[in-house]
Amino acid sequence: MPENNETIKALVLRVETLEAEAEIRRIQSRYMSLCDTPIPEYDVKSDAERIDRIMDLYTEDAIWEGVGEYYGNQFGKLKGAAAIRKHFEAFWNDRKDPALLLNCHYLTSEQIHVDGSTASGQWVHMQPWFFSDGKALLRSSRLNNAFRKALDGKWKIARTRTENVFIAPLPAGWATDYPVTSVLMKP
Repeated sequence: MPENNETIKALVLRVETLEAEAEIRRIQSRYMSLCDTPIPEYDVKSDAERIDRIMDLYTEDAIWEGVGEYYGNQFGKLKGAAAIRKHFEAFWNDRKDPALLLNCHYLTSEQIHVDGSTASGQWVHMQPWFFSDGKALLRSSRLNNAFRKALDGKWKIARTRTENVFIAPLPAGWATDYPVTSVLMKP
C-alpha cells in the first residue's frame, strides 16, 4: 500500500508540473501578445485597458529589467507593480513621431523549469518594428523570467529580465501588407 501512495504522489507532482509549465507558457505568450501593435485582442479599447491586462499578469512585487550593455542603459531596473505600470504608460501614452505601426513578438527556444510554487523560463524572441516614416528594424532579445504561484493558485510573472541580442535596420519596403487594426479575435 505505501508504494501506491508514493506512486500517486509522484504522478500528482508530474501533473502539477505539466500544468504549471502550460500556464507559464500561456502567461508569457499573453504578455507578448498584449505588447503587440496592433493589439490582436479585439475587445481592448484603449492602451490603458491594455496596460491593466498586462499588469494582471504580474505580482505586486515584480521586477522588470533590461540588462547588458544595451538594455541595461535603455530600460534599467523597475521594482514593483507601480513602477512597471509607469514604464508601460510612458511607452503607450507618450505618442512618438514616427508612430509605431506594427510590432509582433515571436517566441522561440523555450525552457521552463518549475520548482514547487516558483519557476523560471528562458526564451529568445524576435520582433519586427514598422514605423510611419517607412523605417523598419528587427530586434532580438533573450528573456530570463521568473514566475510565482499566487495564493489564489494562479501563476504570475515575478520578474521580466531581457537582454539585447541584436537590432538590425530593415530596408525600406521590407514588408508591404500589414493591418492597421487586428480583427483576429473578434467575436
